Amino acid sequence: MKNTISQDIHDPAFLSGKPKPLGRGKRAIVTAVMVALVLALALRIVASGAINWPITFGFFFHPAILDGLVMTLELTALSMIVGVLLGIALAVMAISRYPAVSAASALYVWIFRGTPLLVQLIFWFNIALVFPVVGVGDWQVSINSLVTPFAAALLGLGLNEAAYMAEIVRAGIKSVDSGQSEAAVSVGLNRRQVMNSVILPQALKVIIPPTANQTIGMLKNTSLVSVIGAQELLTKTEDIYARNFQVIELLIVASLWYLVLTTVASAFQFWLERRFGDSRAVEVIAGVQP
Repeated sequence: MKNTISQDIHDPAFLSGKPKPLGRGKRAIVTAVMVALVLALALRIVASGAINWPITFGFFFHPAILDGLVMTLELTALSMIVGVLLGIALAVMAISRYPAVSAASALYVWIFRGTPLLVQLIFWFNIALVFPVVGVGDWQVSINSLVTPFAAALLGLGLNEAAYMAEIVRAGIKSVDSGQSEAAVSVGLNRRQVMNSVILPQALKVIIPPTANQTIGMLKNTSLVSVIGAQELLTKTEDIYARNFQVIELLIVASLWYLVLTTVASAFQFWLERRFGDSRAVEVIAGVQP
């Protein structure tokens, strides 16, 4: 027994603090048990008869579902564009030498990160209660005609995302050692050249992976806009099951589409992480000439 303990203590795996890997036999047993449990659960669900699977498969490519899918993709893309662009501006403001500018950025991030996204969506949808009209002089436009459910969804998702992107971009910029900026200034580069040629190429390695992750989250967050009637995937699904009462079947349709979208986005994220692990690829994106 003592010899066994002594051998374990001097084992490199023990000294490294890493868990000792399971043998092939144990891994095969654990895998088989997990597969069996998953199959048993799947068979139980299929055989229960509680779910009308022909309805699920029949509505998977229904025109209304596909229309909602397109709007989900549009909302995701546009909201991320708004979030990234505004987030970059907020990050630059956050590192400004002027206290008022950095304080304004901090206040924005504090408000939009500190309140639930769902509350923000409902707020923008009802903004006409605060500002019924907008205009100058005799030219007046009703806010209700401008802030449609789609516009309210874009405002809510995009402005909320900007607060998170601001922190991601700021962290990316801060990850670059300040000594490199000082060295670049000492050789005659101005602040813009330092940002474009020195800081940005290195910061992108930190910024891109979480940005891809935020995009995946945005795909799922678009489902929240169903509360304001934006005609995305979940809203279209709700409209259908409100008429045929096939609630679970239609929710499975929506869930499968979300899984398809997030799986494709995750694969793209994996490609991005490998691609931008190469510093040369980062320099090309940043516009830095080799």
